[in-house]
Parts: sequence; structure tokens; C-alpha cells
Amino acid sequence: MTTSDFDFDLPPALIAQTPLPRRDASRLLVLDRAANTRKHMYFTDLPDLLRPGDCLVINDSRVLPARLFGVTSSGAAVETLLLRDLGDGNWICLTRPGRRTRRGTVISYGDGLLTGTVTAEEAEGSRVIHFSHEGIFLELLDTLGEMPLPPYIKTRLDDPERYQTVYARVPGSAAAPTAGLHFTPALMDTLRNRGVLIHAVTLHVGLGTFRPVKAEDFSQHTMHAEYAVVSEETARAVNAARDAGGRVIAVGTTACRTLESFTDAKGRLQPCAGFTDIFITPGYHFRALDGLITNFHLPRSTLLMLVSALAGREAILEAYREAISLRYRFFSFGDAMFIGSHIL
Repeated sequence: MTTSDFDFDLPPALIAQTPLPRRDASRLLVLDRAANTRKHMYFTDLPDLLRPGDCLVINDSRVLPARLFGVTSSGAAVETLLLRDLGDGNWICLTRPGRRTRRGTVISYGDGLLTGTVTAEEAEGSRVIHFSHEGIFLELLDTLGEMPLPPYIKTRLDDPERYQTVYARVPGSAAAPTAGLHFTPALMDTLRNRGVLIHAVTLHVGLGTFRPVKAEDFSQHTMHAEYAVVSEETARAVNAARDAGGRVIAVGTTACRTLESFTDAKGRLQPCAGFTDIFITPGYHFRALDGLITNFHLPRSTLLMLVSALAGREAILEAYREAISLRYRFFSFGDAMFIGSHIL
């Protein structure tokens, strides 16, 4: 297989620009990979597809208002996007235009409330910036920053919380784990009342997740490492659910990659905190999960390759073609899929 095998034509009108008024009103394409059958439902039907003892694993990372607008000492405007916290006030960032942010450049944000100094120029145009400020950095971000919506979303978001999951708790992502955007507190209560277990991992999403694979030989693609945490409580709960015969279902590719990164060869999820750059492509043997709730992904993306590894490339592309013909909404604010076995 090559990267071109994961391409498809998507009418631009199907790229969702705004969220639906109700989070759980999205459509849900259910793909049973064992029977190779599909059914069209709504996200509110999810409780009917799960069983008591099943374990949903969510990603509780919260998106930072990580887009900052500042000026250099020469008066040039610079846009800065925070990608990863290196500690001690240092962040890996993207800047635009990059030519204005050479090493040593000082950038002022919010009339000096926050100051950034470029200390290094990294690969692929990123920069290391050291931030100086008074007070609490995250509070300054809330004041000065904007939500970093993906580039394919051209419409301004009126309510920034709609780009957060209702269970977002740990700040650190540059993009939302979008499969979780469909959940509401009421839907989660319904699932719990029916005996479905819900436990969280944390993976701070970087922009590398959404970058297309440029190399035709996708094995040459380099994944950006992302920081993930599996608590002892979650590891125990997931392992106990599997021991009791429950299915482990990841909510989103970020939760999937976290589970697969920290599950050992015997299928036991281990508590851990560290970076993962796992790249899941067809032929991969899944050790952790039985099902996946996910959105519809970009052509030629690592995410499309991941879902193809789970359900098969042809089955996924056929499902995508059907979704396009039925005018499903695609990408971050779009509709959802549930991929699993023996679910219909």
C-alpha cells in the first residue's frame, strides 16, 4: 500500500464549519467489521449499541487557547501557536510568518502582559520560545489567546466551549479530541445508568495528528510525539472490564493510540506517563481495544490509516463513499462512526 491508497474526493460543502446546536444530534455510521455491515443511526442511539460491562475510554485533555497575536520589537505582527510545553516557561511553537521570528526575536503579546523570546529554530519551521510574565500563565492565555481551530474551518466559533469535550479536564492540547465532542452530560449519565463504564486517559493532541502524509511510502512518515498519561485507576478498570468479558471501546483515535501505546503483549494496560509516537497502519495487531468511536478523517492522513488498520481499507473507503453520498458532515465538527465487531 502507498499513501495514494488512502485518498478520496470530498465535496468541500461536506466539511462541517460549525457544530450542530446539540452535540449528540450528529449522525452515527455503525460499521460492524465482523459482518462487514453498515447501519445509519444517530449519536443518541449509542446506548443501544453498548452493553453493561463495556468500558468506554475517553481522552480528558483540554484544548488551550493557544493562538496568540503579538508584535516584534520592530513592530512586525506575528501569530504564535503553542504546541508543547517544555517546562520552565519554554514552549515549542509555530510562528507566522516564520521569517520574522529568528533566534533572539522578542515578541510582545497584550501590550507586554506576556513576552516571548525565540531561543531556538527547530525542524519543520517550529520555534522554541521562552515566555516571561507576571501572574499565572494559563490565566494569561485565557485572556490573550484564541482557540486554535483547524485550518479547514473558516467560520469563527461563537462559543469556544463547543471545541471542548464536556469532560475536558487537563489543559494541554493544541487541538480537540473531536470524537468526544458528540457526548453530553445526559448521554454519559444514560450510559452509566445502563452499566457502561467510563474511564479517562490523557493525551495532549498536537497538530502533527492532522498533517497529511506527504511521502508516498507512508512508512517514511515521522509521527510527532505527544504526551500521554494512563492512571493506575484507569489501568485497573480497563483490565478488570476485559477480564469480566466487557468490550474496551476507545472514544477517538487519541484514546486509541494511548491504549495501544501502553498495553503490553499480554493485553494488559499499564499505568504510565510519557510520550508516544505510535503510527498505526494496516497490518497492525490491536492489543487493547475492541471498538472505536471516531469522526470522519482527512484524505491521506494518519488517522484514516488508523481506522483502516482496524476495519480494513476497502471497508473504510466504501463506508466513506456511502457517507458522502448521504451527505454526512466531515472532520472536527462533523458526524461520527462506531467501528466494532458484533454490534449490529
